Amino acid sequence: MAIDTQLDLKTVLPEALDEQDACVRSLTEGLQARQGVIDAHVKRPDGAEAAQLCVHFEPGLISLGRIRELAVSLGARVDSDFGHLSLDVDGISRSARAQLLEQRLRELDGVAEAHVSATGSVTVEYLTDRTSEKAVLDLLARFGTPPRAGRLYLSEARHAGAVEAGLPEADAHDRRHEKQEEHDHKHGGIFSERSELIFAVLCALTLATGFLLGLSSAVPDVVSTALYIAAYFFGGYYTLKEAIQTVMAKRFEIDFLMLVAAAGAAVLGDLAEGALLLALFSIGHALESYAMGRARRAIQALAELAPDTALVRRAGAEQEIPVGELRIGDTVIIKPNTRIPSDGYVTVGQSSVDQSAVTGESIPVDKTPIGQEASRKEADIPAESRIYAGTVNGPGVLEIEVTRLSKDSTLARVVRMVSEAQAQISPTQRFTDRFQRVFVPAVLILVLALLFAGLVIEEPFSATLYRAMAVLVAASPCALAISTPSAVLSGLARAARGGLLIKGGGPLENLGTLSAIAFDKTGTLTEGKPEMTDVEPAAGVKESELLSVALAVESQSDHPLASAIVTAARARLDGTPPLTAGAVTSITGRGVSALIDGEQIHIGKQQLFTETDGSPLTKDILDSTARLEAGGRTTMVVRRGSRYLGVLGLMDTPRDSAATVITQLRQAGIRHMIMLSGDNQTVAGAVAGKLGLDEARGDLLPEDKVKAVVELRGRENKVAMVGDGVNDAPAMANATVGIAMGAAGSDVAMETADVALMGDDLKRLPFAVNLSRQSSRIIRQNLWASLGVVAILIPATITGAIGIGLAVLIHEGSTLLVVANALRLLAYREPKT
Repeated sequence: MAIDTQLDLKTVLPEALDEQDACVRSLTEGLQARQGVIDAHVKRPDGAEAAQLCVHFEPGLISLGRIRELAVSLGARVDSDFGHLSLDVDGISRSARAQLLEQRLRELDGVAEAHVSATGSVTVEYLTDRTSEKAVLDLLARFGTPPRAGRLYLSEARHAGAVEAGLPEADAHDRRHEKQEEHDHKHGGIFSERSELIFAVLCALTLATGFLLGLSSAVPDVVSTALYIAAYFFGGYYTLKEAIQTVMAKRFEIDFLMLVAAAGAAVLGDLAEGALLLALFSIGHALESYAMGRARRAIQALAELAPDTALVRRAGAEQEIPVGELRIGDTVIIKPNTRIPSDGYVTVGQSSVDQSAVTGESIPVDKTPIGQEASRKEADIPAESRIYAGTVNGPGVLEIEVTRLSKDSTLARVVRMVSEAQAQISPTQRFTDRFQRVFVPAVLILVLALLFAGLVIEEPFSATLYRAMAVLVAASPCALAISTPSAVLSGLARAARGGLLIKGGGPLENLGTLSAIAFDKTGTLTEGKPEMTDVEPAAGVKESELLSVALAVESQSDHPLASAIVTAARARLDGTPPLTAGAVTSITGRGVSALIDGEQIHIGKQQLFTETDGSPLTKDILDSTARLEAGGRTTMVVRRGSRYLGVLGLMDTPRDSAATVITQLRQAGIRHMIMLSGDNQTVAGAVAGKLGLDEARGDLLPEDKVKAVVELRGRENKVAMVGDGVNDAPAMANATVGIAMGAAGSDVAMETADVALMGDDLKRLPFAVNLSRQSSRIIRQNLWASLGVVAILIPATITGAIGIGLAVLIHEGSTLLVVANALRLLAYREPKT
């Protein structure tokens, strides 16, 4: 049953008075296309200056934070009253306890949404006018789950408040206290983490000792009884603590069922069997916690890639300082074969850098200093000069200029997003959660019914009670509860290690089960670096006039095609006096207009000249464009006043790996692949034919790409959209899974995509699909294995074929089996090609 949660976000859409506005319609339709969003509409409360985006959604299917990201990617600027808190906590290592903490957090007044993973990753969204971070942290402390040292991500409001007050950044504050926290942790924290395993071992030892001593007639029975009681204490201590919490929260979990079964064995006078049940259960829980810890440590290993200190040059002197004290603009010296402490760009030196930890690239990348004429804007820094924290320098010495604080580095953001993604449940996990909510009460009813079996068959009540307790143990869905989270967490950890950011179990499973992919052309299937290859002046027009007009207009545009025209025109017009263009106006998806010496200039696709006033296209212009487009060129027609000056041909070559990637995706089970392009249909078809795609659609405006994705999703049920995460954001938002390339160099791509390929390498896409396919297979295997064990054990215990001891052994064995199966994902290797 859907839970309809309403979210009101203040959006900067002052001109949008109703839902018929095109921008508003694009925003609401894009959100409503996402799984989990029930309804989205814009309203303006009386007296309010800004419009308000109202979204009704199911928190189990999509998070509040993800809705905010999608709203921004679809063109809205969101200014909400929500605070965000992301942290890792100690004391969580199992799904049942994670679910209980999640319930407690959601019950806290002012908390809009909370998610907790089995590895202790916690994300909370709260209303800043009703509660605070302190209230959330106090609840965590009372629950016995304090934040883990160095893993607290503060809300934007808290960071802003610290800066306004002139306080040091939270990241530096955390680092200053980290050693003290670690010191405290060594004195108390580690014992706390291991005490459950210690108690489980003590339970097993006292049980074994009591059993062995009971075999000797020389030892009084009271000694064995005392040892069994001690085993009950050690085995039941943590189980009882959790059972009390779950029952108080009106939940009946596995811990409660096991305690009832152990108590039933004690009532029957069979202390040894009850102690065996608790020993096996507590050891199983301890091993389960250890296994989940492995997945958690695989993710934590990412955070440890960045060094603690940096060698920085300030006031002409070199000094080593904590990474948290680095400032934007600092010059950092990177010695050979050392890890790089911050994001930035190379200013001095040349070297090769191993970027595999961030982008997944297996081969080190050559780095050179940024050119004197190059833009220092972060988005414009070329890949060969860009540096990421956590990567490893090669043989050369580099000097880099810091562009981001350590808390905002690409690596830090990846760790933060992976941590938050752990708390997003998958479709299969939603099924298992719903199943357990029905199944556990049904088991309790069945057990109560079995207590009256003596009214139907002749047997002593002790035998009836024993059978009921055995069924209680057999029917406990422990393996089912851990089967999906363990696989999802392992899959997310393996993906992050391979330069792939997957935002939760939903995208992981969806990517593993989809059958269709739509690709943007420019920069995705092609290099994204077009070159002007052809200049064809119209009859009676000099090439210099054609290029001069194109240069004057396109030099004021930042479009990739404009840059290619400008570069080539400058080279050909060396020494020619430049023209000056004014009133330059972009015509979305078509071209650009301007004024030169009072004459109207139009440069763009053929369609531009059929949609604007002026002289129609001439035969020689039509012939030139047809010939160039047949050769795979993108064409730009230039008109000055009423005269057509000619046609420019540009070509963006397909990536070397594109055709191989398409083949690998077909081998992975992707049946239908389509290319979406703003280029004309002839050019799009030519590129698609070379790459082996099933379909190509050209002449598409951004809204047309959205319609194409929605149509494909209707045909194929699930579809992924691959793009750069910027221009393709609306289409990606309407796909089942949005995949962005080159996310390490783009904040927008990293924020808006469901799946982000950190490197600008299309070859990572088959890895993403194959890993997700393997994750989906393991999730299904675990689901059927856990359900199968329960289906076999219940009738076996009802008929008396299996007793409590063997039922517990099989039960705990199945739990460890599904966890071990899930951990195989941590060692997943890419298929050889």
